[in-house]
Amino acid sequence: MSSLPRVQARIGQRTLLLTTAALPLTGWTIHAIALHRRLAATKRDPLTGLLRRDSYTARARRLLARHGDNLTVVMVDIDHFKRINDGMGHATGDAVLAALGARLTSWAVPSAAVGRLGGDEFAVVLRLNPARRAHRLEQLVRRLHAPVTLDDGRTIDVAASVGAATPDVIGVRDLSTLQRAADAALYDGKHSGRAVLATSRHATVPSINGRRAGRPGTAVWGRAG
Repeated sequence: MSSLPRVQARIGQRTLLLTTAALPLTGWTIHAIALHRRLAATKRDPLTGLLRRDSYTARARRLLARHGDNLTVVMVDIDHFKRINDGMGHATGDAVLAALGARLTSWAVPSAAVGRLGGDEFAVVLRLNPARRAHRLEQLVRRLHAPVTLDDGRTIDVAASVGAATPDVIGVRDLSTLQRAADAALYDGKHSGRAVLATSRHATVPSINGRRAGRPGTAVWGRAG
């Protein structure tokens, strides 16, 4: 047998071995990709695509530990959502939730933690330049107040209340404290069409399940158009 056929034979055998060995690897790769996608799906709310509460909380705490006083914690609550969901049907309610979730995502920076905490309550943790913070929060309010267009062409008027808190004002980097302050600020401006920035007072306001009656006299930003 000449040297050329022997070389070709050896190459053929090696190719066969590599191909055979690659088959299980390809199977495991496909399995790993599928598993990764399933795991990723468990971190996301299937309706809005936003992070679920646990995943949002973990990411938000990492951001706070890394960037600290440069961050802003924003709480969002859809106004009169029960009236929409019960009066116009759950499909319409779902469409409103999905639309507002998309608006939050487009407003936030890519590195932000954007989560649906449950029901019609959302939260965002992101870096906002203090010099542009008022403008950015006003921008958010305007986006959240734009009508939602349904698949059948109908439009639904929507509104949302927004509260925000920052570590430099509240004095802590604890996520729960900042969210409580932002939530208290939100309820100070409930149904007003404005975003409210929490003061140190908001961090000490007693609440029940994060909900409380609003108080007058709080500084607010940006009436929605």
